[in-house]
Amino acid sequence: MEEERLHFHEMGLDDRVLKALADLGWSQPTLIQEKAIPLALEGKDLLARARTGSGKTAAYAIPLIQRILTSKQTVREQAVRALVLVPTKELGQQVQSMIRQLTAYCSRDVRVADISGKADISAQKPILMEKPDIVVSTPSRVQAHINGQNLQLQSSLEMLVIDEADLLFSFGFEADLKSLLCHLPKIYQAFLMSATLNDDVQALKELVLHNPVMLKLQGSQLPDSSQLQQYSVRCEEEDKFLLIYTLLKLGLVQGKSLLFVRDVDRCYRLKLFLEQFSIPACVLNSELPIHSRCHIITQFNQGFYNYIIATDEQGLENPARCSQKTQEKGKKKKNSRKKGKDKEYGVSRGIDFHNVCNVINFDFPASVESYIHRVELPMLTEVENALTGGVTLPRLFSDSTHDSVLKPYGFKMEEIEGFRYRCRDAMRSVTKQAVKEARLKEIKQELLNSEKLKTYFEDNPRDLQLLRHDKDLHPAVIKPHLKNVPDYLSKDSLGKNPLKSFRYTRKKREKKAGKS
Repeated sequence: MEEERLHFHEMGLDDRVLKALADLGWSQPTLIQEKAIPLALEGKDLLARARTGSGKTAAYAIPLIQRILTSKQTVREQAVRALVLVPTKELGQQVQSMIRQLTAYCSRDVRVADISGKADISAQKPILMEKPDIVVSTPSRVQAHINGQNLQLQSSLEMLVIDEADLLFSFGFEADLKSLLCHLPKIYQAFLMSATLNDDVQALKELVLHNPVMLKLQGSQLPDSSQLQQYSVRCEEEDKFLLIYTLLKLGLVQGKSLLFVRDVDRCYRLKLFLEQFSIPACVLNSELPIHSRCHIITQFNQGFYNYIIATDEQGLENPARCSQKTQEKGKKKKNSRKKGKDKEYGVSRGIDFHNVCNVINFDFPASVESYIHRVELPMLTEVENALTGGVTLPRLFSDSTHDSVLKPYGFKMEEIEGFRYRCRDAMRSVTKQAVKEARLKEIKQELLNSEKLKTYFEDNPRDLQLLRHDKDLHPAVIKPHLKNVPDYLSKDSLGKNPLKSFRYTRKKREKKAGKS
């Protein structure tokens, strides 16, 4: 007999919070929310492990809001009562957005501020002078404000949250975090939320938590085959470009897709290559301003774009070794090419992408963890397909379980051999100089959009909707004949596509289930 699930209205939550939950369409809590919220409301410290998309943000945000509302019934003094630490600026904005949705009916009583952005410390000082109830930030930014005497937590802080805790040390925040803990009160409630329980999380547990309750709710690392189909393709470098061109141009892969590459150069190389065939795509990497990155994600979720080409940077390829490598490189020399990169950038963890149908690993990730983080990105939505390509597939999935999950993509390369000359024609135009020019042009363009027009867009929000990030960069020579596919290369002549067959069978299964 199944155990009865606990509902939101049975948790003793404020009516205003319940109304906001109803507006979000959340009829009942997820497993992590059901277990964590009552324990948090009892005042216990929590160490929770659950994968991206499980509802971790609301699992700690709801108790924060509830406790602040309760305390304000007796203490009306305004003060910073909760601090949420995140590893990336993108995640900081997302957490603030979620808290604002949950406080839609009590925004006067519970105020939240995200100070993780790139604005000057002095520009953020007025925000902190108003003493928002909840502050969201990266550890380095909080430490900077404490050093500047803009933020005082010693006497007022009641709750501390560390989200995506397993990434904080790998993003180089170890020193900032240890320094920050010295400025916190001796007694406070703390939550550590993480997708994995690695050595860094264990170290944080010793530093931050006191007699915590451990919630290990992550059963399978990835959804089962009814929600996610995973395919692999063994191919050479040129074949990668040939395959991605035919899959996208012929509509063999349909719906919104995330394409992961290993570095920024590859990001623009792939974008310029697709431009040759009039396939628009956005790029998302650490060189772009934070406002542009968040705007790209928002518009992607609203359906403005179908394709995002993203780099998987800042230790996400191999988090365990990142902090060590950074220290070693820092002693030897500074890499001039990375000066413009934002160390607090991160795409493959915690970011909420909506209605994604495909995750395409154009470049294979260096670790199993990175692969899992990429594939589980679209939170609370179903990823229909994950397609992985590589020159040679690294031996990341050695056990029998993963061998059965990652299936060969049943696609005969000889069937698209007729497209190869068009692919080579396009690749000849995408030179190193064209990639360099594209990077510079994109950064200049996005800086203009992000900084100089910020005030204008605040006054004219409708115009912001018209600002697109998938426009052609055109530093490479565009060959008009590549835009259209000749009749003799039509997709009718190609074989069966397993991605389409999965989508069809899934819909068929859903219809049958509905009838029964």
